[in-house]
Order: sequence, then structure tokens, then C-alpha cells
Amino acid sequence: MNHSSVVILGSTGSIGTQALDVIGRHPRRFAVTGLAAGGAHVELLARQAARFAVPVVVVNDPSAVEPLRAALQAAGATNTQVRAGHDEVCALAASGASVVLNGITGSIGLEPSIAALKAGSQLALANKESVVAGGHLLFSAQVRDAQINPVDSEHSAIWQSLRAGRHREVSRLVVTASGGPFRGRKRAELVDITTEQALNHPTWSMGPVVTINSSTMMNKGLEVIEASRLFDIEPDRIVVTVHPQSIVHSMVEFRDGATICQASPPDMRLPIALGLSSPDRMADVAMGCDWSHATEWTFEPLDNEAFPAVDLARQCLKASEKHTAVLNAANEQAVHAFLDGKLSYLGIVDTVAEVLEEMDAELRDRPEFENVAEVTDVETEARRRADELIAKK
Repeated sequence: MNHSSVVILGSTGSIGTQALDVIGRHPRRFAVTGLAAGGAHVELLARQAARFAVPVVVVNDPSAVEPLRAALQAAGATNTQVRAGHDEVCALAASGASVVLNGITGSIGLEPSIAALKAGSQLALANKESVVAGGHLLFSAQVRDAQINPVDSEHSAIWQSLRAGRHREVSRLVVTASGGPFRGRKRAELVDITTEQALNHPTWSMGPVVTINSSTMMNKGLEVIEASRLFDIEPDRIVVTVHPQSIVHSMVEFRDGATICQASPPDMRLPIALGLSSPDRMADVAMGCDWSHATEWTFEPLDNEAFPAVDLARQCLKASEKHTAVLNAANEQAVHAFLDGKLSYLGIVDTVAEVLEEMDAELRDRPEFENVAEVTDVETEARRRADELIAKK
């Protein structure tokens, strides 16, 4: 078997470390040709480079270069090249690997996604912000169908379930949500939520930004946007249901009334592995469901009053791709402010809604992006306005 060359962007994060765990179990199938990370965890990055004999490592933060070189020396990775900066991250994405796994958090992942697609690589996409912020810049219909392998568990589940029928036979997509740590609470009960409470997710272990997004349901709002664009389905035909067991990862309902779901215990290695190996499925990835014990799966409607983020995202999706970029950028600022103790929990989504209201008219004037630079400009303005509102609060 020929090795598939793999580049991993965000290798020291949750997605990246689990991807390398999967690759480590299949050493004859994959060759890691490049790793990229922010630069905050140079020792881990060096160990990864040493274990997989990676020829090129890129850190986004240039100040991490010398500490990384020292860590690589200590780890025995003496032949690894070190590069730095966002342009080098994009160059690594464009290096022509068989698969580029984009596990970067935030809209900074958009340019590397575009670079990987232009280079002809399969894009194993865990950076939902690429789809949310990038809009039509990310893909044509041909790219959507042929080059993007969704890695988010919900979108991977839909992707797998869609194999059961043709696009014209799809009635609805059903995106499942765990409900996060505050499932069942009313809005009044969320007034004094602390960062520690919001970071205590009952099911998944994720980075802080994604975990906060999951608690506010903004993550699910972003996933509705992503599902609509990835699978070319109108927003009104995408339903969110709360499924606290996190076993059914999402579903596709077909026009004859049949609903196909993908079910497995919550383990991100499964969608990551399929993102790397599609259309093949690999052995020794994750445990399946245990059918020898009584099990209960429950589904309940989302409380949109307590968690308005999904409705807000749906409105942005209907409005324009610029609205979705502003939604994402303003939310990132608000989440960081909450984590830094500068904004209340309910203030996160409230701030995003205020930024969208302020910018609505100008966004509708020219609703599509012309290039990545314009995405950056719009996001920068959204972040500036979010910061202003946060300072006032």
C-alpha cells in the first residue's frame, strides 16, 4: 500500500493530537509531511515531529521558533525544518499533500483551507469557520462534492448518512446537540454563569473557545451554517434537536419519511479517521456501541429563548455570507472577553446580536466577498465594534 501524505494544521490541539493518534495506529498507510501549530506548545510539537519523522514544522508565532528548535533538538528531531508565520502555514497547506487536515480554531483557518483546495489536496475540514466566514470563496459545487471531507462529528454524520440516497431525495437535515452544561435551564438561570461552569462540558473534551460556543449553542448555530453550505440545503430544511447522550451524531431525513442516522459513542477519532481515509473505513479507530446493555436515547427541542444563538445564525445565513462572517468574528471576540472576565455569559450572544444590528445595512449593500482580504476587513470591523460594546458593558 502506498502511503498517503498528510499535513496537519493545528497539530497540538484536540483535533490534531487525536488525528496523530489515529495515524500512529496505521503507520503503513500515512506519512506525515508537515505539522503546523500556533506555537504555544513547542515541546508537544517537537515530540510529534520526532515520533512521525516530520520534515517540516511551522509555527504561526515567529517568537516560538527558537524554543521550538531547542525542543526539536531535545526530542531528537534534528532534521526537521522550522518555518514561521501565517504565510508559511498557507504554504504548507498548499504543499500538495494527499490530505490536509485543518484543525485550526478560528477564521484564521480560511486561507489555509483555500490553499489546500487549490493545490488539489483532499481537505479534511474541522475548521468550521472556513465555511462560515469564507462563503463562496471556499468552494465551487465541484469542490464541495469532490474535495471536502467534513470532520466535525455532526457534518461527518450527515456526510455518511447521505450515502443512503440522492441529493434530490433529501427532505431535511437533523443536527444533534448535546445541550451542553446548561441544558434545561431558562435564560434567567444563566445570568451568573462562571467560566468554570461554562467550560465543564458533560460529553466532549474540546478547546476553551469551542467549549464555550457549545455551552451557548453558538457552535450549533455555526454548524447549521456549515451544513447548509457543505450540503447545499436551505436553512429552513435544517433542524436542531437536543440529544444529551451524544450517540446519534446527526441524521438525514429523506422524502419518503426514512431517517438515516450515524451512531457511535462520542469519540472524535471516528470522524477524523474517515476524513483522512475516505472513501475507505479503517479498522482500529474507535469502539462501537455496546448493544448488550439497555440503552436510552432521547431527543428534545432546543429552547430558543434561553439559547438564541441558533436562530441568530439562521438569520445570518439567510441574509448574506458577510453576515455569517460578522457573526463568527464578533462571537470570537465576545468569547475571549468572557474567558478573560470582561463580559458576562449572557453578554456573549447579546454582543454578537448588537454588532450584527449595527452593521446590517452596510453588509446588505454588497453581500458577497470579492476576496480573502475583504473577509479580513469585515471581520476586523466586526471585532472592533464588539470590543467597543464590551468595553461599555
